[in-house]
Formats: sequence, structure tokens, C-alpha cells
Amino acid sequence: MPLGPWRKKNKATKEHLVDNEEVSGGHAGAGSQGKSAVNGAGLPPPPAGLRPKLVFHTQLAHGSPTGRIEGFTNVKELYAKIAEAFNISPPEILFCTLNTHKIDMDKLLGGQIGLEDFIFAHIKGIKKEVEVYKSEDALGLTITDNGAGYAFIKRIKEGSVVDGVKVICVGDHIECINGRNIVGTRHYEVARMLKDLPRDKSFTLKLVEPMKAFEMLEPRSKGAKPASDIKISTGRGTLRLRSKGPATVEDEPTEFEEKAVKKVDDLLESYMGIRDTELAATMVEVGRDKNNPDEFAMALDETLGDFAFPDEFVFDVWGAIGDAKHERF
Repeated sequence: MPLGPWRKKNKATKEHLVDNEEVSGGHAGAGSQGKSAVNGAGLPPPPAGLRPKLVFHTQLAHGSPTGRIEGFTNVKELYAKIAEAFNISPPEILFCTLNTHKIDMDKLLGGQIGLEDFIFAHIKGIKKEVEVYKSEDALGLTITDNGAGYAFIKRIKEGSVVDGVKVICVGDHIECINGRNIVGTRHYEVARMLKDLPRDKSFTLKLVEPMKAFEMLEPRSKGAKPASDIKISTGRGTLRLRSKGPATVEDEPTEFEEKAVKKVDDLLESYMGIRDTELAATMVEVGRDKNNPDEFAMALDETLGDFAFPDEFVFDVWGAIGDAKHERF
């Protein structure tokens, strides 16, 4: 396995919309990743007959009637279904949250959706351009992406460089860095670009914030708290949206899976400045039955061939998965 720094190897219809439907509570959060418009891995979408026959309810987060969507197998298809329901363009959707219309990074939709979850789509709002003076090596940002080409801010560290720039908020999509358009760039690449910016110099960000309803206009959030114990999903089961292969209906995550995914996600943030629960879940899935770090490294290379992980990171992930196993007893 190569080691070293990470690198990259329509019209709405009446039956789509239902007015005044109640929204049940709950929460979930997960990250996801996609590679292409056809099932995220250069593979054709599975036949319609093989896709899960599940119906989900959705609204636009700033306010809308309720829509019904079904027949999607990855995040890009999900966005297309939401866009069709509300007669908007799929690229207008920045990200989705589960069971809340608020910009709550603990409830971000990613690779798993509870079968009873309600989906809120956050669409593009105000564009803004800001100049930031990089007075320290670390900006204090955690970056994630929506699985469809948009990187956005998931967390702002209190007291950091960016925390002092009040116009920058959690949920903002990063569209350009120093005039370079980064739409379509993965979160880990964006984090690396920001890290590589020279210290003691200014740089420019073009941002797009999510559209807000009047009641959502409130002091900005610092984002999800890393120490919080957040379950991946709620309800009787989950729909797993995979970057490779068709979506599958699975049981709720076990206690081991929840603990292991959180540990690995924390390591992703520590090493790379990103959070991606879908990537973390894939790594846990790969490593749970491996006997040693070498086997784990080889399996990672086979499963996640687009990445090259530092050996220290691989060893720490292996240890985190092992720790989660032992904590069950």
C-alpha cells in the first residue's frame, strides 16, 4: 500500500407535494462521498427493480410544502429527486439535515438515513466574499462535503483565526479560494489547500451560505461538538447510501460500530481537518475482521484505492477499531 500524504489516485407535480404534514423528531449524522454521476464509482446505477422501495418525506429547510421522494441509491440521485419535487436545479442543494430544518452539523445527512427520518434540504442563499489574514498555521476550520461536489464548513474552533471573522459561518459552502473555483474538489483536498496557504498573508474566500428562513436568523453556530455522543441514525433501520454499489437497508448500527466510527472520524479530523462518517464507516467495515495492521493496510488499499494513507494514520485507525471492540466487554 502506498504511504505518504493523502492524495487523489424539472417540473414539480401535485403528487410530489403534500401541504401541512407534521414532521417527527429525531437525529442522525453521517458523511458520504461520491465520484461520478453514475453511482459514484463509474458503475451504472442498479436496475430500478433492485432499488429499495422506500418513500421518504422532505422539505426545503427555509420553508416549503412537504414532498415525497423514492427510488434513489446514492446522494446525487437523492438530490436529483428532491430537486424534481420542488422544481429546482440539483446544484442549488448545498446539503441536507435529518429531522431538523436548522443548520445542525450533528444531524447532517450522509451515508445513512433512518427509515423514519425526515429530510430537510438546504439550498443556496447569499453569496459573500471575505478576506482573511492567516496569522497562525491553523485556521480552525473542519471541512466536509455533500457527496456531490460541494465542500463546506462543518466546524469552527473557538478562538481560532476564522472564529474572529464573524461573516464566516458553519454551513457555508466554499466556492473559491484566492479566485480558484473549487467546486467538485473533495473535502480533504480543500482542507489541504487551506493548510498550505502561507502564514502572515491574506487570502480571499468566496462563500455561499444556506438560505435561511426568518426564524433561523440567529448567532452563528460553531458546529458539531467533537465530544458529543451522536448516534448515526434513528428509527427501525437505516438506508445505507454507498459510494460503490447499490443502497442497502440495514439494521441500526451496533454499539461497537457507533463507537468505532466516531473514533475513526475523530482521527480523520485530527490528521486531515475533515469529518466524513461514511468514509469512517467504510474503514471500520474493512478493518473489523483483520488480524493485524498489515492486513488492514492492504484491505484499505483494495477498498479505497483513491487514497494513500500515512502509516501512522493507518496504525492509529487500527488501534481505534480494536479499542472499540474491547469496550464492548
